[in-house]
Amino acid sequence: MEQLEFFDVPSPCIGVCQVNNRGYCKGCFRSRDERFNWLKFTPAQRRDVIRLCQDRKRRVLAAARKKQLELELEQQSIPPQDSLPL
Repeated sequence: MEQLEFFDVPSPCIGVCQVNNRGYCKGCFRSRDERFNWLKFTPAQRRDVIRLCQDRKRRVLAAARKKQLELELEQQSIPPQDSLPL
């Protein structure tokens, strides 16, 4: 049995319309096809796209956190320049 749709699934667009190096929007994390075809998608397809966007965002944020931690660890292991022996 198909569930009745009472409300339209809103676009995840947040107005940051720039593309990253993988082709996903930096704001909503949709692919080009997902952005261009949003209005043609069924509500179920839109929900799937939103789920994919949430997964992409989680991966991007996790990679950024990992990179930040690596930089912090690297900075902790490098002695300050003024304490190096001459």
